[in-house]
Amino acid sequence: MFSTFSLPLTWLPSAPAIGRRTINLSNVKRHDVETSKDRSARSLKHLIKANHANHSIIYHNLEFHNHAPHILGSAYILGANPDQLTKIYEVESDSLEPWRDSPGEISKALYEFKEAKKCLPSYQRAFIDFFEDQLAAFGYDWDKVLNFYLYEGKEPLVNSLVSGLAHPLIHLGYAHELSSRDVGLEALALTACFYNDLHKYLDDPSYTRPPTFKSKNLLEILAKVRSDDRFDGLFVQKGEENIDTVLEQREDALIDYWNAWDLGSNPKAQFEDSQRAATALVVATHDSLKRYDFFLMHLLTSSHAVRILLPIVPPKFQIPLVRQWWLFTLLAYTGQMRPKIETSLIEEYPLNGKNWKDVDQMALTSEHAQDAHYVKGLRSMKEAAATWGDKDDYFLKAAVKFGVEFDSWF
Repeated sequence: MFSTFSLPLTWLPSAPAIGRRTINLSNVKRHDVETSKDRSARSLKHLIKANHANHSIIYHNLEFHNHAPHILGSAYILGANPDQLTKIYEVESDSLEPWRDSPGEISKALYEFKEAKKCLPSYQRAFIDFFEDQLAAFGYDWDKVLNFYLYEGKEPLVNSLVSGLAHPLIHLGYAHELSSRDVGLEALALTACFYNDLHKYLDDPSYTRPPTFKSKNLLEILAKVRSDDRFDGLFVQKGEENIDTVLEQREDALIDYWNAWDLGSNPKAQFEDSQRAATALVVATHDSLKRYDFFLMHLLTSSHAVRILLPIVPPKFQIPLVRQWWLFTLLAYTGQMRPKIETSLIEEYPLNGKNWKDVDQMALTSEHAQDAHYVKGLRSMKEAAATWGDKDDYFLKAAVKFGVEFDSWF
């Protein structure tokens, strides 16, 4: 007999008073794989449904995240054929795990769950069931379900998207790109499962306060973080667990840098700068063996998700969403021991005639074509180039460099 676990219907952070500025971007193309007659689209639809039915969204002792929709969606959009999509699914499925029963059901009350937030990932199946059950109340319109649970209430769920290494955010971006109900409800469940204290920085306006300095250049801010001796000696190696250490021991310093980003009167230009910074954090920080930082790749793929969502979210959540990504970036950068960022590695990289078609082929046919983060990273840079024009070939150079030189993660 299941116990009943009550969680909040009105559950997350309302946007702090930062104003109602909007970042005006056009929607990226939505691929309606549910209704498309294209053979690759039909294959993608069936594989996404198979993954949703057979594989949990969190696995390996509730530590790893199911990336199957991400790499399948990225490969499809880059031109993968049905055979390539099937191969990706088969490789990805090898490490995934079946669903397991949750300790209890999720009730509609959704109010008194915060005491138990550390056990939320174990309720992943119950969250999926709960959100699927809510479809009936919203006329089986999954967009309406997402909108209600993401944006309504005093503490709206949207302000916790970067919890769980931003996987809820990334998943939500792919849900909209692929027009996938299954991926959308999985994104909601992931957000619920990884809900933690990070939301307070968006919910509580006291954390948005005058900084000791301001800059519109994120790489300039990160350079100051790198040289700040207050972060010295906090940990001996890189790792996700360092995020908690930074927040526990250096919260004031971190929040000062968080507030230092001056979005000014042109937040759209600042968001472009943030996408260039996200690219540099991945491609301009590798070691001498051409190993790239797996953790920092999440900054790029989550920035891609922000780009997808900015035309969709209500205007009052646009700036908080971008600032939420910036908070995650600062936490990840400090937690990965503040590597040197050498943008010249991108700016001076010789293309030797390579273009985006070559990038597509690397994503689909190279020895790394079944590596979810490799494929997602290339796709993120390509979309950034399409968004901003890439007049200096910055994103193309970064993508070619990463695609050609990538050997492994560290």
